[in-house]
Amino acid sequence: MSEDLVVDARITLPASSLSWTAVRASGPGGQNVNKVSTKVELRLDLNEADLPPAVRLRLEQLAGQRLNQDGSILMTSDVTRSQQRNLEDARERLRQLVLSATHVPKRRRPTKPSKGAVRRRLEGKSQRSEIKRGRGKVDGGDY
Repeated sequence: MSEDLVVDARITLPASSLSWTAVRASGPGGQNVNKVSTKVELRLDLNEADLPPAVRLRLEQLAGQRLNQDGSILMTSDVTRSQQRNLEDARERLRQLVLSATHVPKRRRPTKPSKGAVRRRLEGKSQRSEIKRGRGKVDGGDY
């Protein structure tokens, strides 16, 4: 891998932190799929990537199963029959993943339900209670 991966104006992943291998792919390709390794596995070594700590932490959470034990993210692509296009696709998907980790999620501000919402909920519960009470055994009473 000879090129750095530019995520945005502030973050660039150095080429030394990226490595890729080509492996045999499943799917479309006809006879070519048995001869040529078109599936691309792109690895980002988080230990070598110069990322801010907050971005790195969010990236580890977003990566999920793509994060290995050794601290590298594995991104695979076999959507096309071309090794080069699969490499470009894997690089773009990795760029999008890192870009999504740069956005700080909004903090949720807890809110209380309105009085009207509470009243409607309780009325609905009492109506449901009446319906269920009506399903019980009927007392024969005096005829």
